[in-house]
Amino acid sequence: MQTKLTINAQAHTLEADTRTTLLDALRFHLGLTGTKKGCDHGQCGACTVLINGRRINSCLTLACMHDGDEITTIEGLGTPEAMSTLQRAFVEQDGFQCGYCTPGQICSATAMLDEIKAGWPSHVSDDLLADPDLSDIEIGERMSGNLCRCSAYPNIVDAIRDAAGTDSA
Repeated sequence: MQTKLTINAQAHTLEADTRTTLLDALRFHLGLTGTKKGCDHGQCGACTVLINGRRINSCLTLACMHDGDEITTIEGLGTPEAMSTLQRAFVEQDGFQCGYCTPGQICSATAMLDEIKAGWPSHVSDDLLADPDLSDIEIGERMSGNLCRCSAYPNIVDAIRDAAGTDSA
């Protein structure tokens, strides 16, 4: 099946089986290997990408379902020469150890910070009408779909705070 995908602001035409996951399309058909295959069951978050600004586990969705959607991978957020604020904060705060989960963490945190700016509450927000804060509990809840097996969590939280311009809470 032919699917037109817009990935990192570039148009791509994909010719793939309708059962091809977005993750496999990105990695194996389009050569965008920044998105990682971890558990392949939607439990670890290593494959997190942004679709129309919302985070999604790319291993759990089919590529053909995203015809016409705007897809952003880690490669679309920045480059080593021109890193995004969040990528720079991950480097400065040592928010990674082996680095395998880092692309998914950064994609997820990018969307999370947008959710905070938009005032979206989470399951741990005390007041559904108030602007959410960036407490440890709030960050932990919002990033709970992304696992780090190296236990870099404190540095990941620090990197998110750094990128958001807030102090530790």
